[in-house]
Amino acid sequence: MHDQAPMIPHSSRSWLQRLGGVFFDASMPRLVQELRREAGPTFQAMVRDLNTPMAPAFEREVARTLNRGGREDLIPVETLMPTMMERFGLSVEDFGPEESVHLQELQHVCNRCPVASQCWRALRAGTGWEKCRSFCPNATAFEKRAAAAA
Repeated sequence: MHDQAPMIPHSSRSWLQRLGGVFFDASMPRLVQELRREAGPTFQAMVRDLNTPMAPAFEREVARTLNRGGREDLIPVETLMPTMMERFGLSVEDFGPEESVHLQELQHVCNRCPVASQCWRALRAGTGWEKCRSFCPNATAFEKRAAAAA
């Protein structure tokens, strides 16, 4: 796609490279929407795999799409919650049968998260629990459970 241009400092890039970068960035909304429409399962697989390499402009547009009703492309409890729990030193197995109702409540909160796209980008970037706790609505519960498990 647009592999080399973002790595070249702005001042050393030619006007043609800068113009190509502008066009590339400007094409992202349409590219993401076309990919969602024409290759939905492929797009969903890309979004649900937090390790899929993406150009920064493409990643930004995917995050915007997730903010604008792209929730069918991402199921937070399946993609984000396990990774977020790992950041806090937890896994689903740390919740015993007697805590199933509590786990279901956490899953419900995750699936209704108002900042799922921010979470998606943070987890893709490898952000640690210290920063994640500032936006994750389940952070306090994860911290309490991790302390109880220790």
